[in-house]
Amino acid sequence: MLKDINSYDGIYLACGATDLRKSVDGLAITVKQEFKIDPFGNYLFLFCNKNRNRLKALSWDRNGFILYYKRLDGAGAKFIWPQKPDDMRSITVKQLSLLMEGMSIDPPKGFGDIKARDFY
Repeated sequence: MLKDINSYDGIYLACGATDLRKSVDGLAITVKQEFKIDPFGNYLFLFCNKNRNRLKALSWDRNGFILYYKRLDGAGAKFIWPQKPDDMRSITVKQLSLLMEGMSIDPPKGFGDIKARDFY
């Protein structure tokens, strides 16, 4: 049975590319050793390949791991995935929904702070 996405205590995204030849054990080791997070916690961990057209998600469910896999099949379809390698980001359910719809999880940047100028 699949868990309700809102039941997780956190959703974590591994930025940059992950070698998706890794299966459950390899991804759990990555979570524990590289990101210092307990893979047996009530979390969902997301990983993306170099071409950004495949995604794996890993979670623990009381007595075993669940491994989800999604492959985009449209010509040129890519996830808009944060590319800073070796970084794990906590994201919201809303951001996950945006990601799965092909949108960025980061809001577009506006002008930022603008300093008023003097008129002569």
